[in-house]
Amino acid sequence: MATSKKDIRALTRDDLRAFFVDQGDKAFRGNQVYEWLWQKSAHTFEDMTNVSKATRKMLEDNFVINHIEVDTMQRSQDGTVKNAVRLHDGLIVESVLIPTKTRTTACVSSQVGCSLDCKFCATARLKRMRNLNPDEIYDQVVAIDKQSRLYHNQALTNIVFMGMGEPLMNYKNVIKAIDKITSPEGLGMSAKRITLSTSGVPKMIRKMADDEVKFNLAVSLHSAVEEVRTSIMPFNETFSLTDLKAALEHWYAKTKRKISYEYVVWKGINDTQKDIDAFVKFCKYVPCKVNIIEYNPIEDGDFKQASSEALQHYIDALEKNRIVVNVRRSRGKDIDAACGQLANKK
Repeated sequence: MATSKKDIRALTRDDLRAFFVDQGDKAFRGNQVYEWLWQKSAHTFEDMTNVSKATRKMLEDNFVINHIEVDTMQRSQDGTVKNAVRLHDGLIVESVLIPTKTRTTACVSSQVGCSLDCKFCATARLKRMRNLNPDEIYDQVVAIDKQSRLYHNQALTNIVFMGMGEPLMNYKNVIKAIDKITSPEGLGMSAKRITLSTSGVPKMIRKMADDEVKFNLAVSLHSAVEEVRTSIMPFNETFSLTDLKAALEHWYAKTKRKISYEYVVWKGINDTQKDIDAFVKFCKYVPCKVNIIEYNPIEDGDFKQASSEALQHYIDALEKNRIVVNVRRSRGKDIDAACGQLANKK
């Protein structure tokens, strides 16, 4: 049900302190409530047990907590967990817990749908309905951390912005969410354990570098041949490889941090020697490492996984040029939780 009340998590700590002073209360009450909202992830004002009933009622009368709810959860045979997350306005996004022997990773969404148009991605077939708020991104991480502790007996170790949406098209809210995730007043996670994955928005990559962000950058490249990349990622006509190269050079000059390239090899699309040579050349512009990702088919897709021989040709060429390369086997395929498959099928 729609409400005109303000979401209390849109307020800063100072806003909350000022609010309580205006109500004739002590400023420290704002600190208490702020802690409940972020460190303790309270879903309701009733959860705030060290706050008086009268104060909780006053908060209820003035504010809402637009908390997410895990609408449905699926567990894969390999331990991967996919959440369909219901937002306060009824829209759904998906997030994923990816476990390995040494870590658990939260794959979180930043938009409902996506702003871009990659032809191989199920999410791109959904129109972008809206950006997620910082608290909605934060809540996904909190929910997955709880699942990590429950199912794998360890706290969440890593976060990747590789879920639904293009994070750099929701830059302001993503940065606010990361600030809260890494803050001692929030989850206190190290920024070094967070990776933002983008399809490549040059202007915003430059801005990230200028803003001196501390998290890692991954780029979904998939081709270093201009016309090929445009055919599978049409937005490349606007955000060309030339502009992307310049932005990545700026990133490295400012941050001195390697870039990860995410790369899928498809049969008949980017599996020739020309494609390999162009990619190796692109990898030499800026220090990097490469993750070759297993392709996960989507319904009615025209894309097919390249042969193992084609993948090996890529690996050999990269290794010959002393470029670190890993092959990532997808997890959660049996529940459509793998890369490119998040599409709210329900």
